[in-house]
Parts: sequence; C-alpha cells; structure tokens
Amino acid sequence: MRVLFTFTGGVGHFYPLVPLASAVAAAGHTVAFAAGPARRAAIEAAGFAAFAVGEGNGDEVPERRPLLAPDREREDRDLRDGFVRVGARRSLPHYLDLFTRWRPDVVVCEEVDFGGVLAAEKLGLPYANVQVIAAGSFVRPSVIGEALAELRAGLGLPPDPDVAMLRRHLLLSPFPPSFRDPAFPLPDTAFPIRPPVGPSARSDTPTVYFTLGTVFNTESGDLFARVLAGLRDLPVDVVATVGEHVDPTEFGEQPARVRVVRYLPQAEILPRCDLVVSHGGSGSVIGALAHGLPTVLLPLGADQPHNADQCVRLGVGKQLDPVAVTPGDVRDAVAEVLADPGRRQAAERVRAEMLSLPEPAEAVPLLERLAAART
Repeated sequence: MRVLFTFTGGVGHFYPLVPLASAVAAAGHTVAFAAGPARRAAIEAAGFAAFAVGEGNGDEVPERRPLLAPDREREDRDLRDGFVRVGARRSLPHYLDLFTRWRPDVVVCEEVDFGGVLAAEKLGLPYANVQVIAAGSFVRPSVIGEALAELRAGLGLPPDPDVAMLRRHLLLSPFPPSFRDPAFPLPDTAFPIRPPVGPSARSDTPTVYFTLGTVFNTESGDLFARVLAGLRDLPVDVVATVGEHVDPTEFGEQPARVRVVRYLPQAEILPRCDLVVSHGGSGSVIGALAHGLPTVLLPLGADQPHNADQCVRLGVGKQLDPVAVTPGDVRDAVAEVLADPGRRQAAERVRAEMLSLPEPAEAVPLLERLAAART
C-alpha cells in the first residue's frame, strides 16, 4: 500500500502525523509526505520521503511583527481566506499532478489541508483526515463552508454544505477526547489514537518550560521579554525556546538558572519539567498534558484561544492576556499554578486518558481497509 501524507502550514501540522506515518511504514507500507518547500528538511530529518508542493525554495525568513490583541474573528478570516481561498486554491493543481503521478492507494490529509482533500476527492482516491487542532472548535462549517463551496464548484464536485469532506471516510484524532470542546463532538467516523505520552515526574528543583511555538514566536512583540522578566524572579529553573528566527542574545544576560535557546525537542525538555508556559498551540498544550503538566497560557491567535478555553474548563491551566500581562502577573500566575496540586492532578487525569487510547498502529488496518475498498 502506498500512503501519501499531506499537510500545510508549519511543522506544528507535521508532527501530529509522524506517529501514524511511522506506524504505517513499520507495517511494511510505502510512505511519503507532500508539503510546502520550507518543510522538506523537517520531513526528511524524520526519515520520510518528501515532495515539495508549491512555490519557493524554503529559505524565506518570517518578518518580525508586533503583538496584536487576540481577535477570534480575525483568526476565522485568516483560516477561511489564507487556508482555503489562497492556500487550497494554490495547492490544488500541484496535488492533482502529484497524486496522478505518484498514484497513492490512500491519501492522509491533516485537518486544514483542504487542497489535499479536494484533490483526492476529485481523483476518486480514498482519503483520511487527521486532526491537528486539539480543541475541535476552530475549523467550523460556518467559517470555511462558503469558501470551500467555491473551490468545489470549480472542480465540478457536488455541494457539501456541512463540510462532510473533512470526516467522510475516516477521521483520526491524536488527542484526548475529553479535551475536545463539548459543543463539537467527534463524528461517528472518528478513531482516537494515542499521541506520544511521556513520563510524569517532578524535578528536584521546580522547572518551567516557556515557548511561543514555531509560528507566533515572530509575531509576539515584547512578550518574550516580559515573560522572562517574570520567570527570572521565581526560585525555579527555566528553559525557554524562542525559535529559529529569534536571537536568544537579544534578551540580555540571564541568571544561571534561566536558559534561553532557539530550539530543543519537547521530548527532551518536558520529562524534567513541572509546568509549561506557552501560547496555547495544540502541540504545546498536548505535549504538556502528555507529561501530566499544568500550564499557564498566553493565547495569541489561530486555535490557541480555543485550546486555552479547554485548559481552563478541565482545570489544567490558567489563562493570561498576552497584551496586558506584566512580569508580575506572570510571576504570580506561575507561582499559583505550581502551588496548586489540583491543577497537577487534573493534568495527570488527562495523561491517563491518553495512555488508554489505541496506539497509532491500530489505525493502520483502517487505512488498509480504505485502500481495499477502492480496489
């Protein structure tokens, strides 16, 4: 079986696919990825074949931008226009060409790679969707339905007002079901799978991990500096990752217990942490919960406010306003959450739920069944 995985956007849309892709490859099937040119290095570093989809050479450096106040309506527009009207429209001809040439038996598209789904449907290829947004409330028919209808009409595909295309055959969800917004339950075609779950152990000295992810880190204004100023006043060790395009030296000399670097794998940091301060991206939030860690959240945009809502609902985190927050606010919130055993216990419950989910390997027969049905 030849399985082609597709994703759009940053590496945060790639990493949720890796455990499933690895399980498919371990079962003896041929696996490849298709994504923007900038993601080719990450795909190949993970051990997979990569097809570049779209223009550019992957060397573009993101512009540093000031911090904007979170605005859910703005993020809805960005999802509709950026990922559907622009992103999917541009990727469609590339996907149609690649799918025709490589001839996958099954296409596996991440949640917001609408172009991959449309191309698979147009060519009559079996496909599955994989969620990459934990809360389940960001990608909604009311936001993307009209824009998708325009693309479907252009391809000669039938109307799909409920956007059933995103769940029609198989929806794989590498997130704990309890984290999903109760107003947006999983469909009948959903199959939850276990995300990577790490050890849960306190360090001798309280350790805090601070990140603003891999996209919004360059759109955060002076937020890094304010958070670091608050964390350095606490009797804790701090590991902060600022991303490839932010220079750690711009934050000046830090105390010996504060380490600021561009990047470290979460799997290396989280097992020795007690708390995570983050922007609330799905990868950061689920990574923290997979280690039973509570969190302090500074949601900036995209799905982050939705994820922060669920963290507060489940009692695993505390939310702060990234625009108004002061170093003192950060210091007080981190001290409060570290001292609250209830939040740690709530995070441990979510971790236990993750451990009870099926391994990604258990989803491989479902993909094999899709391929066999087409044959």
